[in-house]
Amino acid sequence: MNAPVETMVTPFVLADTRDGVRTLTLNRGERFNALSFDMLAALEAAIDEVAADSAVRAVVIAGAGRGFCAGHDLKELRAQRSPEWRRGLFDLCSRAMVKLTQLPQPTIARVHGLATAAGCQLVSMCDLAVAADSARFALPGVNVGIFCSTPAVGVGRNVARKRVMELLLTGEPIDAATALAWGLVNRVVPADGLDAAVRHFTDLIGARSASVVALGKRAFYAQIDASLGEAYAMTGEAMCCNLDDPDADEGIDAFIGKRPANWRAPV
Repeated sequence: MNAPVETMVTPFVLADTRDGVRTLTLNRGERFNALSFDMLAALEAAIDEVAADSAVRAVVIAGAGRGFCAGHDLKELRAQRSPEWRRGLFDLCSRAMVKLTQLPQPTIARVHGLATAAGCQLVSMCDLAVAADSARFALPGVNVGIFCSTPAVGVGRNVARKRVMELLLTGEPIDAATALAWGLVNRVVPADGLDAAVRHFTDLIGARSASVVALGKRAFYAQIDASLGEAYAMTGEAMCCNLDDPDADEGIDAFIGKRPANWRAPV
């Protein structure tokens, strides 16, 4: 009897952890890592796994192949006619994007090639973004009759209003230098320096207190869209909670004693 042939299933998202950094790589490079339903489900599951793993100090979102992410899978959107299915897709996408801000660990987009539509949205929803100088960014849905309404939520929280509307109304791409000037990314480097630039951030994050970083990230996203008074009330309470953290005592004592801080291990 012949042995059964195993079917090899290529994962939509690859996860690799080194030195406390979890890299999540969108793994459909031949499709420019389009955010199909299955890709988004795999990304959300990977995010949930990171949230439960205190050994992970930072998360890098990357793309396989020639580009970062070309947004939603247009062939899939065209084929699926059910309004319920379409609402489910956009609900899933929105949930995954919000979860990036809810992770206790900082997230960094590692961008090469194209980042368009929901791919540009993914960049905008990460805490930090590093781009190769050859990267391109766009919200081109208007070109194919689908206005990039959901991608505009994240991009509009990174970039000034008129510049976002330029992206939305024209569909024209911007280069990495423009994305840097507009505030969509933090750094632009030559392609062969991309990993080193990402590692610069992850090394710095890994040298900080995990509990303090998590508290600060949570406070930042809680206040950013609140009124001025509400924002100060929330962050004042966050500062009080921060001062109750043993790592705050350790950090202050280390500063006064002119010595490196000995942070608690993540729990």
